Amino acid sequence: MVHKETTDTQKKKTKRNPRGSHAYEVLLIIAAVLFILATAYTQYNPMDIILQPQNFISFITNDFFPVDFSKVFNNLDTIFMTIQMAIGAAFISAILAFITAVFGSRYTAPFQPLTKIIRGFASFLRNIPSLVWAFILFMSLGVGTGVGFVALSISTYSFLVRSFIETIDEVSTDSIEALTSCGASFWQKIFQGVIPSCIQGFLSWFLYCIEVNIRDSTIIGMVGGGGIGMVLFTYIKSFKYHSASGIILAVALMVIIVDVLTNYLRKVVETS
Repeated sequence: MVHKETTDTQKKKTKRNPRGSHAYEVLLIIAAVLFILATAYTQYNPMDIILQPQNFISFITNDFFPVDFSKVFNNLDTIFMTIQMAIGAAFISAILAFITAVFGSRYTAPFQPLTKIIRGFASFLRNIPSLVWAFILFMSLGVGTGVGFVALSISTYSFLVRSFIETIDEVSTDSIEALTSCGASFWQKIFQGVIPSCIQGFLSWFLYCIEVNIRDSTIIGMVGGGGIGMVLFTYIKSFKYHSASGIILAVALMVIIVDVLTNYLRKVVETS
C-alpha cells in the first residue's frame, strides 16, 4: 500500500514537471525576444565589445595603467569624509526610520489608517534613486558635502523604513499581546516587546545600509556631494586617468573592506 502511494506521488510529480519546464521555456523565449527587440530599437550590437575590443584594451593599457597611487595618499581626508558620510547618513536614517516604522507596522501602529499612509510615503521615496535626490537638492540648495549628506540620508531613510516595518511585521505578536493584556502603554510595548525581538534584524539592515552608502556616497560626490567622488570626477574631467585609476582602485578596496567587515558583524549579530 505504501509502495502504491509512493508510486502515485511520483507519477503526480512527473506530470507536473513538463508543465514547469514548458513555463520556463516560454519565459526564456520571451526574454530572448525582448532582448532582440531592445537591441534593435537602441541599435546596439552587444557583439561589438567581443569582436572589437581594441578601444577598451587601448584605454586600459595606455590611459588607465600605470596607476598613480600618489594622489590616493594626498586625498586620504576625502576618503575618510566619504566613509563618515555613509555611516552618519545610515545612523541618522536608522533612528528616524525606526520611529516611522513603529507607526507604520500593523502590529504596533496606534491608528491602522496611518500604516497605509506611511507605507505609501516610504514607497514613494524609495522609488526615487539617491542620485536623483542629489540633483534635486543640488539645483535647489547648491553643491556641498552637507547637501550630499542629506540626499544620501533621504534614500537610506526610505529604504530602512520599509525594511524595519517588514522586520516588525515578521516578529511573533505573543509578547506584544501579553504586554497589551497587562495594560502596558504604547512605548512600553515598543521598548519591552518590539526592540528586544527585532534588534538583530534592525542591526543587520543598518550594517547593510552602511555598505550600500559607501558606494552611493562616491556617486553622489561625483555630481557635487563632496568626498572622494568629487576628487575622482575632477581627475576624470581633467583627463588625468592615471590618477583617477588610483582613486578608483582605492574606492574599490574601501568598498571591499567595508563589505567584509559588515558581513562579519552581521554574522556576529545573527548568532548572538
